Amino acid sequence: MGSPRFRSLWISDVHLGFKECKAEYLLDFLRQSDCERLYLVGDLIDFWSLRKGGRWPAAHGEVLKLILAKARAGTRVVYIPGNHDEVARDYLGLRVGDIEIASEAIHVTADGRRFLVTHGDECDSAVRCGGPLLNWLGDGAYELLLFLDRWYNGWRRRWNHPYWSLASFLKQRIGRATAYIARFEAAAAHEAARRGLGGVICGHIHHAALRDLNGVLYCNDGDWVESCTALAEHADGALEILRWTHQQAAVVAIREPRRLLETPPVPGWATGL
Repeated sequence: MGSPRFRSLWISDVHLGFKECKAEYLLDFLRQSDCERLYLVGDLIDFWSLRKGGRWPAAHGEVLKLILAKARAGTRVVYIPGNHDEVARDYLGLRVGDIEIASEAIHVTADGRRFLVTHGDECDSAVRCGGPLLNWLGDGAYELLLFLDRWYNGWRRRWNHPYWSLASFLKQRIGRATAYIARFEAAAAHEAARRGLGGVICGHIHHAALRDLNGVLYCNDGDWVESCTALAEHADGALEILRWTHQQAAVVAIREPRRLLETPPVPGWATGL
């Protein structure tokens, strides 16, 4: 059986160079998936971590090689830098190895819906809820949580259980984190509505989601540190979140709540009316 063929794929927050990056899972996913368009929605490389010493095992380089190979083979690859790889924003508008570098993109689905594609860090200034999401726990404690996550999932693999994110589980149960997520989602959807678009596709907060917010479809493709998720578009324009829970395993898909057949009008809450 051949690789799944998608019209479009979105991945973000891979954080190559960070020790907790799940590069092996992403390699497995990309090798088993094919697409016409691949959007890299920010934080592909974690330059913040690399400045502190970081970690660059062979799998991290293999991810970049595979993405370049897909671009050379005809996949349209668009790279939208985020805050952890913001140095790449110095090269906006250029092409590097058949990869387009852009600050954002407007994606039109097969069924005609228009989406803003952006990393999402520009929403931080509009979300006054204690700073960036990871700060709800603190950098040191967050790294400890990811270490425990890695240890726990090593045990799960030994018993042939799929990957399960402890960090994501806790994030959904801590009040400050859930408040930040809700306000971030509202800010991102507000920006799409302000531009008269049908939805927004982003990353940044390491929390995959696909939901309707007052007539705007909010899509977050998640990350490859905690949840190992991507957003996919099928040939008919249907969107779903793919959760790669185990190397060599089938994805767990979460479909959008309902189909938006055309761009909705800008809701009143977005215009201040």
